[in-house]
Amino acid sequence: MLIKRNDPNKIPSSEITPKDVYLSRRKFMTGGAAVAAASVLAACRPARPPEAPQGAAPSEDVSEAVTTVSEMTDELGNPLNEYQDIITYNNFYEFATDKAGPALLSKDFVTSPWQVEVTGLVNNPGIYDMSDLLSKFDQEERIYRLRCVEAWSMVIPWNGFPLRKLLDEVEPTAEAKYVRFETLYDPDQMPGQNSRWYDWPYVEGLTVEEAMNDLTLMATGIYGEQLLPQNGAPIRLVVPWKYGFKSIKSIVKIELTDTMPISLWMSAAPNEYGFFANVNPNVAHPRWSQATERRIGEIGRRETLMFNGYEEQVAALYDGVDLRENF
Repeated sequence: MLIKRNDPNKIPSSEITPKDVYLSRRKFMTGGAAVAAASVLAACRPARPPEAPQGAAPSEDVSEAVTTVSEMTDELGNPLNEYQDIITYNNFYEFATDKAGPALLSKDFVTSPWQVEVTGLVNNPGIYDMSDLLSKFDQEERIYRLRCVEAWSMVIPWNGFPLRKLLDEVEPTAEAKYVRFETLYDPDQMPGQNSRWYDWPYVEGLTVEEAMNDLTLMATGIYGEQLLPQNGAPIRLVVPWKYGFKSIKSIVKIELTDTMPISLWMSAAPNEYGFFANVNPNVAHPRWSQATERRIGEIGRRETLMFNGYEEQVAALYDGVDLRENF
């Protein structure tokens, strides 16, 4: 992960390094020796485990996983995916089940006005307009690897803010153990929601400890620009050590609860997809291996890293959890 916290006294790197320069610079890197360090990772779905341990504290030291977008790689030396890769190869079943469909079918999706309700076991519930979320919380630049449960991956430069900052403001009560997220339900705009195969709206969840970890991001943009609908506009979750389906898109509701949320994929295929969904190359999906992955834009496959390479920052969250049984 590469992080840059915005300094109001400095020119944003999105202005210093426009998207076309990012892309041309990456093409130059791809042809040079820097590519030797390149690697592969990205986003997607997992079997229902017991509750996570409540004593594991989130890591506050994310420095080993930090880099700025202007450096053009993540902290492991992996170059960014092309902007066109990121906006045209998407899983977003609310629009379509193929990879190209979401970009085509979401072009008229209305993302303004937009509100996010935060409710449940909190002392300060509230409804936030997107303008509130953008102005209250400093927007940071973070490069994360994204690993899909389908065994493909990307490296994406996100903009957003840590979820813990929003949770600090609403003040979860002592009874709160989980954070439940819900996507907009609007079949007129999201034609995939007319499918009877899934229990809409899309729901996902984290433990409070996972949500408070500094890596957990509320993303509002990519490549220094606003999110496009196919990428989860106007606001989505990004949890880089988990399979991508945990990173729920187009969020309208966040609820603190004492009960483990049943996600859409847990409901649809409980024998295949569970609550934790941590990237784990040692545990195969029932229908394919998770030991390797295909980085979009590359030829061949690469080894998948435990916790998607963020083990140092998040492993303590799962002390005492059998990661083979509770995938």
